Parts: sequence; structure tokens; C-alpha cells
Amino acid sequence: MKSILLIGMGRFGRYTAKKLSEFGHDVMAVDKKEKRINKIMDQITSVRIGNAANIEFLSTLGIRNFDICIVCIGDAFLESLEITSYLKELGAAQVISRATSAAQEKFLLRNGADAVVFPERQMANWTAIRYSSDHIENYIAVSDGYSIYEVCVPREWDGKRIDAIDVRRKYGFSILGIRNGKMNMNPSHDTILRKEETMLVLGKDDELQRYFRMQR
Repeated sequence: MKSILLIGMGRFGRYTAKKLSEFGHDVMAVDKKEKRINKIMDQITSVRIGNAANIEFLSTLGIRNFDICIVCIGDAFLESLEITSYLKELGAAQVISRATSAAQEKFLLRNGADAVVFPERQMANWTAIRYSSDHIENYIAVSDGYSIYEVCVPREWDGKRIDAIDVRRKYGFSILGIRNGKMNMNPSHDTILRKEETMLVLGKDDELQRYFRMQR
């Protein structure tokens, strides 16, 4: 379990706080608007109402006690930048800040952010990839152009063993799991694939999209 400070309880902040709490983490939410705090206060560990862009208020939160501080503000960049800088000044172990552009990312990283997230861009990427093919059910970006996709088993693979298809050599990606109601994360070489199932496959984005967009 981690101790996490979330600053800014707009939609992104609230969804993040709720999910972190569901995962069992100790979450403190901060916002200067009581109305926003009221929407989340019964779903997380603790809340504080105050202006996090005020370093005196921020210093009362015990910043060094948190494993991660996440600045969720998206509509007031200068405020987000100030808070990011203050968090590092107060000894934050790790600061994650939200950005809406590459320019914002650059400034945030220069002023104390350890990492930057782009919720709108990441959701746009997910939507574009997910709905670019009827056979792509989900995807998770890994790094350096590699991703994990959940895809439908192609019809031509129906009834065939994984080793008979020789996926890695022929197509350049690997099968990590098979879902048929429940997820089997340890498929063997002699596992038989069925067209009503989905697979978790790991590979390069361009190769995965090229192959599965061609499926009918």
C-alpha cells in the first residue's frame, strides 16, 4: 500500500482518487473548492480544502510522508507548475503532473515533475486504436513502440495449436494469455485456439495493427 497525495479534484482527479482507493492505497485529496471535495470525501482516506499553490498551506500536509504526489490540475497550468515546484521544494519523493501539451511537459519536468501524464492524449490514442478494427478489444502501451493488445482470435487460427501457428516467427508477436470467460495467463505451446476467444498479444504497434486491421 502506498500513501498518495492528489491535488485537484476535477473529473480526472476524482477518477484517479477513486481507483487508487479501490486498489487499497492511502489517498489524501486536496482542492480549494469544497464542492469538489464533497464529491469524493466518502470514497477515500482523507481530504483537505485549501489552495495548494500556497506553499504555506502545502507545507502543512506533510509532503515528505507521501510516496507519490500527483498534480491533477488541467485547466490552470501556471498553478499546476507552481504546485509541482513547491512539492519538490518541500521534499516530495515522486511528483507526477498532468499536462495538455508538449510545451507544458517540458516546463513541468524542468520544475520538479518526475513524470508527466497526458490523460486526453492517452485516451485519444486508446480510442483510435481500439476502434480502428473490429478485432482489437483493448490495448496497453508498454514502451518504445511496443504494446499489449487484446484481440479476437482470427478465424484462420480457429482449432489450431499455438505452436502450429508459429506466431512469433511468422508475425513477430507473442501470445501472453487467452480469454474464454476467464483469463488463462499461462497458455502452453499445445493450447488450441478458438475463434470465440480473445488473446493478449505483445508486439510492435505497427505490426500488431497491420495484422489485426486486415482481419474480417
